[in-house]
Amino acid sequence: MSSIRLLLSFLLITVLGFSCKFEDPIKNKVFFEPVKGIGFTEVRRSFETGLIFNKDGYQLEPIWQVKFLSDTVAKVLNPDKNIFLDFPVTLDHDSIFNISGTWLKATHVSKDSLIFQVLKVENKTVYYVKSNVFMTLYANDYIKKALHKTVEEARRPQKKDTAYILNRMSKIEAKPDSFFAARKPVQFISKNKQATIDKKEIEADIMNKWDKSEEYMFPEYNIRIKKAYDDFSYSFWATVDQNGKIYYQKSLIYVFPEFEQSTNKTIRGIVDGYLSTYFDVIPGSTLGMPHTSAIVINVKGTKK
Repeated sequence: MSSIRLLLSFLLITVLGFSCKFEDPIKNKVFFEPVKGIGFTEVRRSFETGLIFNKDGYQLEPIWQVKFLSDTVAKVLNPDKNIFLDFPVTLDHDSIFNISGTWLKATHVSKDSLIFQVLKVENKTVYYVKSNVFMTLYANDYIKKALHKTVEEARRPQKKDTAYILNRMSKIEAKPDSFFAARKPVQFISKNKQATIDKKEIEADIMNKWDKSEEYMFPEYNIRIKKAYDDFSYSFWATVDQNGKIYYQKSLIYVFPEFEQSTNKTIRGIVDGYLSTYFDVIPGSTLGMPHTSAIVINVKGTKK
């Protein structure tokens, strides 16, 4: 009998131990009632490294403004139309919720601030390895009355972001043909009325989730040269160093092997003869610091 009692006591202790250690994930939901009616503005969006940049130069930008009306409804700013729209809030297990078509996990909720993890969800499966972006939102009154800042000031990059960019710059300067995207892309200023240029623009809308990063990650320029020595049309990618010098890299149009050498020579001649002569080239920069970046050029020359 004593052995049975001992076994039952052991089982009871084990069950109690597990119940204390593991919280029921189904009941572990986030609630927004405590922050009901408070307007929040996203001030920082960062990777798990704590930085707003990745090694390729992509910058995460805070754009959200949200006000929870209840646990099931929230007003979210539509940047495209600059108006607030009502969106349903779907609460799930483990503090996961969906709003405005985005899956998030609330890691902190208070009247002063919110911290959300942006989740990568496919077919109802959360891929935490790919969910490496975090959003920090502050209450509007907290930004104004506690921080004594404007939203623009609260969103400014931090010292560690600047230090990271300086480190990236030193590495690409030490390695030929290396580069990373410039947050402020290369600029061409025409010095000759026969040369015109326009940069491809990206419209931010709901389809790309108001992300215009392609404009600086893959900047593309259309250049037209009138009264050229001959009619020509080429598309290629090049790098522009911190001094504004253009280096041809490779044609984006397939060239048969037997014509590759002559084509490369012709494009380099166009770069050195026309582009470098007809334009002032301002290098791309990040946080105000110029560095080598890559661009796409579509150039067309006409004899007329």
